[in-house]
Amino acid sequence: MVINLRPLPEALTEKAARELNEKPDRIEEDLVAIRQWLARSPHIRARIDDQFLVTFLRGCKYSLERAKEKIDMFYSVRTAIPELMKNRDPEEPRTLEIIRLGVGLPLPQTNGEDAPRIMLIRPGVYDPKQHRIEEVIKVSTMFNDVMMLEDDNMVIGGQIGILDLANVTPAHFLQFTPTFVKKMTMMSQEGSPLRQKGFHYINTPSGFELVFNMFKSFMSEKNRSRLYVHGSNMESLYEHVPKRLLPKEYGGEGTSLKEISATWEKKLLAYRQYFLEEDQYGTDERKRVGRPKTAESMFGMEGSFRQLQVD
Repeated sequence: MVINLRPLPEALTEKAARELNEKPDRIEEDLVAIRQWLARSPHIRARIDDQFLVTFLRGCKYSLERAKEKIDMFYSVRTAIPELMKNRDPEEPRTLEIIRLGVGLPLPQTNGEDAPRIMLIRPGVYDPKQHRIEEVIKVSTMFNDVMMLEDDNMVIGGQIGILDLANVTPAHFLQFTPTFVKKMTMMSQEGSPLRQKGFHYINTPSGFELVFNMFKSFMSEKNRSRLYVHGSNMESLYEHVPKRLLPKEYGGEGTSLKEISATWEKKLLAYRQYFLEEDQYGTDERKRVGRPKTAESMFGMEGSFRQLQVD
């Protein structure tokens, strides 16, 4: 059997071996074991190509049992939140509109060959009167899915988020109900093989602490320790993320936001068939041996909170 994996540059090969326990001569054996387990798990309908499955092995430092649990949770969480994971057609007008806003953009440069991918997130660029947070996050899951497949820096080095809260209003914050925050943190923590290496908040407005504390309450201790609030102190951010890596609009030497956005629009449209196929994957909880993983059992808050509306 020939393993169909993208070759890694030397720095990432060394990092994968050093930090993730990657042993090239064992990958094939691990992939076979995961496929055999999936064949014996009738409740999971999963992709089984090499590059996709290796993302889970890397994300779980080659613990086979953890990788299996992560794949199961990845599909269970997605099945339980169809408002985020179904009908992700990049050509659908509203979806394309959000893609073009560039709310979340991966920055092209990393701080070294084996460094984490930097994500710039700008919720202030969408109008909460025009778009719901569910629509915005749905688009962010599309970015994440493509990076899971294509971005070795993100899969091996991890990801660093910069959340720019400039122009964020109370109407934005009110879209974050506790139920929705729980779903998002569950999806990014338990249901994703990608590893968070730090999250930086800049241009934080008043009212920010309320949502921030809500997110923190659902996070693991490890992820909580990687949160940094810089307010409007950009020099403080540069201590963690070198200024030169940032887009021109942030005083950096990187590509402009407009160019990054155009590149990603083209990429997501090229993945259209992939996203349409995604609707067939997930879990069928009626076939699960043991307790079903439903929205109620995982999020435990369905119906407890009413969606707040702001004019």
